[in-house]
Amino acid sequence: MKTEVVSGTSKGHVGLVVPPDRLSPQALQGLIEEYVSRDGTDTGYTKLGIEERVAQVMRQIRKGTSMIVFDEKSRTANILSAEDLKR
Repeated sequence: MKTEVVSGTSKGHVGLVVPPDRLSPQALQGLIEEYVSRDGTDTGYTKLGIEERVAQVMRQIRKGTSMIVFDEKSRTANILSAEDLKR
């Protein structure tokens, strides 16, 4: 998978989709852990622990239903659904 430029990142910034294999395993794990521990990512519909949520997001990234996006303006990475990126 190649890196591609997308719009639809936070605040409408342009970002780069980063293939998960471009990150070290430790960086990928840390990014996902930070993502699932953010306020607002636990909808209350599930009682999964952090390990289960990390595994769930990892599966979504590997399947391509969620993607890692680097926002060049804010210099931050985020995980967005592929559907959100199509909008």
